[in-house]
Amino acid sequence: MQALTRKDLMSLEKYAEERPAFRARVMAHKRDRQVAIGPHARLYFEDRLTIQYQVQEMLRIEKIFEADEIEEELKAYNPLIPGGTDWKATLMLEYEDVAERRAALAKLSGVATRVYVRVGDRPRVYAVADEDMGRENDDKTSSVHFLRFDLGRELAAAVRGGEPIACGIDHPAYRDETILTEAQRAALRADID
Repeated sequence: MQALTRKDLMSLEKYAEERPAFRARVMAHKRDRQVAIGPHARLYFEDRLTIQYQVQEMLRIEKIFEADEIEEELKAYNPLIPGGTDWKATLMLEYEDVAERRAALAKLSGVATRVYVRVGDRPRVYAVADEDMGRENDDKTSSVHFLRFDLGRELAAAVRGGEPIACGIDHPAYRDETILTEAQRAALRADID
C-alpha cells in the first residue's frame, strides 16, 4: 500500500465538514478488521484508510496545520500501513477493572512476541512487536502494542487464494486462538498485493 502524503489529507476546515461521514465510513471499514482473541485481547488490523483516519484525528485534536508538523505525523504513522506481504496490527489487552488489568499485565510480559497468525495448516507467523519503542519493563507489559506479521510471498499467495486464517496468542499466561470469518479474511486479503 502507498504511504500517505500531505496531498491525501484534508485541511482542518475540510475535515471538520467531512468528519461525520468520513468517521462513519472508517468505523464500518474497521468492523471486519478486528479480531478478538479470547476475552481480553483484540487485534485491530491497520491499513491506509485506518491510518489516514488516525492522522486526520491527530491533526484535528492537536490543531496541526504547519507543513513540517504534518510531515512529522505522517512519518510517525506511515510505518503502520501494510507493505503488501505483511499485516500491521494494534494489539489491545482489554481489562475493564483496573486491579485486574494491573495484575494481568504483570503476568503478560513478552506477550506481544507470542501473538501469531496462521494461514491454512502452515507454521505460525509470530509478530514482530513494538519496533519503534519499548512497551514493557521487568514489572509489566503495556496494554497496547504495535505488531507486524511478515507473511512473505508464499503465505501472501495462500491468503489471496482464500485459505483459512487464524490469529492467536501462545503465552504461558494467555493462550487462545480465533478462526477468522470470511468477512475478516476478505478485509485482510485486501492488504496483500
